[in-house]
Amino acid sequence: MPTPPDESPGAAPWLALAHELTADLGSTRSLPGILQPRAIGTLAAGLHALLLHGPGDVEHAAQALASMAGQLERAIAEALILAPPAAPALDPAAVTRQFLEQLPKLREALVSDARAAFRNDPSCLSSEEALLALPGPLAVAYHRMAHALQGLSAPLLPRLVSEAAHSLTGIDIHPGARIGREFFIDHGTGVVIGETARIGDRVTVYQGVTLGARSFTLDAEGQLVKGEPRHPIVEDDVVIYANASILGRVTIGRGSIIGGNVWLTRSVPAGTRLYQAAAQERGFEGGAGI
Repeated sequence: MPTPPDESPGAAPWLALAHELTADLGSTRSLPGILQPRAIGTLAAGLHALLLHGPGDVEHAAQALASMAGQLERAIAEALILAPPAAPALDPAAVTRQFLEQLPKLREALVSDARAAFRNDPSCLSSEEALLALPGPLAVAYHRMAHALQGLSAPLLPRLVSEAAHSLTGIDIHPGARIGREFFIDHGTGVVIGETARIGDRVTVYQGVTLGARSFTLDAEGQLVKGEPRHPIVEDDVVIYANASILGRVTIGRGSIIGGNVWLTRSVPAGTRLYQAAAQERGFEGGAGI
């Protein structure tokens, strides 16, 4: 019969520290293994793989759906245990079914994103390369899954899926952000898209772009007001170049181009071309300074 952990001679010197590590701090509950980062990464990768099935691969897709349905239902059930008291009561099996029924539309969006990558990236030689090798389409695919889960009121899991993509790609998209079709993130590292951002169709952004909040509203008790619109609205056919920061609930009009390193906290109309001021080169002649 195995020796219980508390009676193991090897564990005895660590009991005091173990009690401290497991003390109730009032904010952290026991986290189920299926919701921990490595398991979520595996779950998200499995869901993503469902979107990559080729035409006619029906039997294999059905088997994969059956496998992923069980894993997803269990994850949703565990997440509900950790949900805030005010969260709606949900049936994990029903939420799982509703999510999986959205996969064909998510697959169509994934293919449109891959075509946008092929169209906009001269180094990308096919849509298949975009789907399998580029970080931008991968992050957007994970986002579309996370956003669908959030739309079904699944607690915690949407954020975990989006953070799995963040870890893989360096692209941080909150699952609440609404993103249109044919969205392309080129290179991707350092891109941040906030919770209430709204992005239209055929938008392209480059590495380091931030669609963030300019400030946060506080209530009468000094606590942050959650969910208030505070991130940009980007209309159709906009291009935002590397390291631009667009902050606050501002609107970038259709067809605009925002240049690299621009800091923008105001709305701009359709067709705007906004770049940094031209660099000035000055010498130090005759003892002159800057």
